[in-house]
Amino acid sequence: MRSKRLILGLVLVLMTSAIALGGCQGDKASASLDGQITIGIPQDLEDGLDPHVVNAAGTREILFNVYEGLVKYDSQGNLNDAIAESHVISDDGLTYTFKIREGVKFHDGSDLKTSDVVYSINRCIDGGYVPGFANIDSVSATDNEVVITLKEANVDFLADMTTAIIPENNTDPNTKVIGTGPYKFVNRVPQESITLEAFDQYYGEMPHIKTVNLKICANPDAIVMELKGGSIDMIARVTSTQAAELEGSDFDVLEGTMNLVQALYLNNNVEPFNDVRVRQALCYAVDPQEIMDFVSDGKGTEIGSSMFPSFGKYYDASLNDTYNQDIEKAKALLAEAGYPDGFEFSITVPSNYTQHVDTAQVLKEQFKKIGVTANIELVEWDSWLNDVYIGRQFESTVIGVDASTLTASKLLDRFVTGRDNNFVNFSSAAYDEAYNNASITTDDAQQTAYYKECLTILSNEAANVYIQDLPDFVAINNKFGGYEFYPLYVQDYSKLYIK
Repeated sequence: MRSKRLILGLVLVLMTSAIALGGCQGDKASASLDGQITIGIPQDLEDGLDPHVVNAAGTREILFNVYEGLVKYDSQGNLNDAIAESHVISDDGLTYTFKIREGVKFHDGSDLKTSDVVYSINRCIDGGYVPGFANIDSVSATDNEVVITLKEANVDFLADMTTAIIPENNTDPNTKVIGTGPYKFVNRVPQESITLEAFDQYYGEMPHIKTVNLKICANPDAIVMELKGGSIDMIARVTSTQAAELEGSDFDVLEGTMNLVQALYLNNNVEPFNDVRVRQALCYAVDPQEIMDFVSDGKGTEIGSSMFPSFGKYYDASLNDTYNQDIEKAKALLAEAGYPDGFEFSITVPSNYTQHVDTAQVLKEQFKKIGVTANIELVEWDSWLNDVYIGRQFESTVIGVDASTLTASKLLDRFVTGRDNNFVNFSSAAYDEAYNNASITTDDAQQTAYYKECLTILSNEAANVYIQDLPDFVAINNKFGGYEFYPLYVQDYSKLYIK
């Protein structure tokens, strides 16, 4: 069995009152509409600003503040009406009627109309940007309602209505960033900063801080210096080591989870990873607990497939034991596959994510035990995005994959044969069948069973070497409050305030 040893003397346990644990932070003594906060982010928005096209989780978490859909998630994972004032779903699950909220303004000052909603949905259908929209049969609108009819009922469809609504006359949202969210886009200085400003005509609860400055902090070794030096007030996903360095300072360190599937993602189209025995051998060589001990002082949650605990009913902890570390079994599988003396391969890792770099280093040492040599190749984020994710020019990579909505499909559709987002080139007829069954059923229990079948197939066929859902340590200057963790990979700046 994998080691489940208790980690004693954790640095976070020893921290003083500078460390605060929980889902939100601070007491609001007063709010300032004229203040500002500078937040560090690990990479620039290299994949653009078009909310329907962006792939990077780091981009989506920022645009969460700028764009909104008909519905929107809150920090408890509930889907609430947003641009829609209310919605009704027909008894047969085929017709969705959204009453559009009056008085919603776009950031350019124009009124949101039902035609903007229809345009946004059709744009995503035509561009194939939202896979679930392929199930839409028709979209129609009156002055205050939008009616969407599906070809087949789908219990996950409402979550797709978080898709951003943009003005119908905005044909280039990559350069004209016009949403309806609590913050509007002001400007971007490539590789340096992004500026957001509170939208004074926002229909909902107004943000408390007027200006949010996002500073690109691509060098993880300088994070603590930038925090203590005052060049940034907040940054998410600091390491446990960085958190320890902030002890006794003016910063609170909040603990949550990243809501990511961190894994060694394998390109199933390249040798030797096109052989399931080789992929399984790598799984048997790995001890996730040892990785978590090194990367995050034992914090995090082990995962055995492409699902993390926030998804509740879909997460299957029993899959964590599919590959309990077994060096001899790993060697036997390699010999059976024709690699008795092991092989050599590269792990491409974005250099700005310390946790992924550290994970790759532990993997390298673990693979030595089965005669496999892993060479770590550090790349800039834009190179990773273009060459690995989009270009699929890689052998393996350590990264965390998120879900844009709290639906299993958003994590699992990327493994369907031939999908554009299937960057690991996984292909399994059994998986495709199980996923399709999950997509067409309207019975929740049956759908859950099919999705769990998908997860079991990913684990058994060793689509990737699954490791953990990483802990998320957020460092924030203690003059600010209101930070809330979400069960999704998002940052909600509108809740922040100056104490």
